Amino acid sequence: MTKMNKVMAGYHMLMILSQVDGEFDKSEGKVIVKYLQDAFPYRFNLDHEMEILSALPKEDYFLHFNNAMNDFYEDSLPQERTDFLNFAVKMVKADKKITVEENKYLKELFFAWESEYEGA
Repeated sequence: MTKMNKVMAGYHMLMILSQVDGEFDKSEGKVIVKYLQDAFPYRFNLDHEMEILSALPKEDYFLHFNNAMNDFYEDSLPQERTDFLNFAVKMVKADKKITVEENKYLKELFFAWESEYEGA
């Protein structure tokens, strides 16, 4: 798989978080739009990324999420990771319910990046 820049990787992670509970809520879409607005002027082909995500089998979500998480980490500063974690939490809370699956992905993100937050 091709390495993603941080905005693409963040988009992929948010889209997966919006799908792991089996339903996409419009409030989750608003979080994604806000993320993309905040990421301006970074540009990428949204249609192409949507095609990739649409073709992704659900059983591959976790692996793809991890790849995106690592790509984001490599291209980002600590503050950008903190900001992204806030978006991820907003995404999961957007539909007013946090499922076991959503919690699994969020924990993965926090545990992967937690060394930065120790002693903070």
